[in-house]
Amino acid sequence: MTFVARLLGAVALGSIALATPAAAQDTTDALLLKLKEKGILSDEEYQALMARKSTPVVAATQASAVPATNSAEAPQQAAAERLDEKKLVRMTDAGVGLLIGDVALKFSGSVNGFYVHDNGAAPTATNTVAGGLATVGDNSSAIRNGLLPGFLKVDVSTTQGGWDVGAHFGMYPGINSSLGNSGANGAGAPQALQTSGIDFRQTYLTFGRAGFGEVKIGRDIGLFGSDAILNDITLLAVGTAAGNAAPSNTSLGRIGLGYIYTDFQPQITYSSPKFGGLQFAAGVFQPLTTIGQSEVNGSPGFQAKLTYDLVPTDGGIGAHAWISGLIQRHDATDLLPAYTGRAIDLGAKLSYRNFGLTGYYYTGSGVGTIGLFLLSTDALGRKRDSDGFYVQGTAGFGKFTLGTSYGESRLDRADGEAISALVRSNASWVGQARYGLTSWVTLIGEYTHTRSKAHNGNRAESDAVAAGAILFF
Repeated sequence: MTFVARLLGAVALGSIALATPAAAQDTTDALLLKLKEKGILSDEEYQALMARKSTPVVAATQASAVPATNSAEAPQQAAAERLDEKKLVRMTDAGVGLLIGDVALKFSGSVNGFYVHDNGAAPTATNTVAGGLATVGDNSSAIRNGLLPGFLKVDVSTTQGGWDVGAHFGMYPGINSSLGNSGANGAGAPQALQTSGIDFRQTYLTFGRAGFGEVKIGRDIGLFGSDAILNDITLLAVGTAAGNAAPSNTSLGRIGLGYIYTDFQPQITYSSPKFGGLQFAAGVFQPLTTIGQSEVNGSPGFQAKLTYDLVPTDGGIGAHAWISGLIQRHDATDLLPAYTGRAIDLGAKLSYRNFGLTGYYYTGSGVGTIGLFLLSTDALGRKRDSDGFYVQGTAGFGKFTLGTSYGESRLDRADGEAISALVRSNASWVGQARYGLTSWVTLIGEYTHTRSKAHNGNRAESDAVAAGAILFF
């Protein structure tokens, strides 16, 4: 019951003691009815207050000493007790949100911004790499988002009929300027009179219960490759700053420089309960087309992941390990044959006190590089193999955290494919320093050296420095 309703109810009931019985009855009835008609009191609140009011004040005073024996008085007192005990709006136990009856409404989000200077080499015949991520071109400065855009996530959850159910929405606005038709993740447009875009990448429902697990239906992060990006230190910062002269919603971080981007995809996914530290998840996914090709695929994609968590005790060793995979058939077109893309990855993150060590590796055939099914085949539809890895270490000293990582993604030529300027590898070194200003705000400085190599021997290198902050709530 709301504070206003409680206050008005108390005033109304108090008038019973100060007025004659007949006057109190008429005045209080009229007041409560008027409050109900105006929407200040709900039907439940109105009925409960009427039940409380109908119990004589003397009887209510004596109730604490003498148990109610009249069968007509018991329901009235029970209704009043329920009204006192039920807090219709109250704070959640954790996070930013509130409970409305049995429904939890929670908000979480992040905002970040960085000054980034990207130093690339002038274009030449020997530094052209098709699919290379090192900057080739003029030096550039930008105020931009890092690998994460900003985001605001809204979660609405409750329990109904023994099932825990929820609706989840995630909006990811950036601080970049973009042309109206380019979309949230299109090329930036650092011009006057432009606006930023909103990437609404999460919309999904969940239902589950203890012993059963959880089902997710909607759009959310994929299973394959998700732990690679979620454990990457550049997720908090910038990493490789491709397109820095006209930044889009995000930088690359280590995408294409150690792992393939997992992406946010339409899916129906089941996650098992945890068995000790083990958990299994699997799902069917919207089939993705080969980038640059027109396909109509008759079967969905499939992804699965197995994780294990060891929670540290008494400052001991903690661990998070995973293995995931995907498979998807691409149907033939009028110009290209059908093919099936497959990939598997595995990784582990170990922690001891304020130190962490992460290792990751993936390998695939017909999945491409940077993004799923980008450069996955040659012009004749023949599959290319790819693989990659990264290693990473962090050390905490009070509010300071130092981190470094190296990663590389490699793309092979298809069988019979001619040597060209096609990318052979993209790699980067990252050095990062973080300072926890508050529990919400972290200050970050970062240096990234990026290198791209082509199959014909071409090579490009670039350096970027970034400084800024990220906030989570």
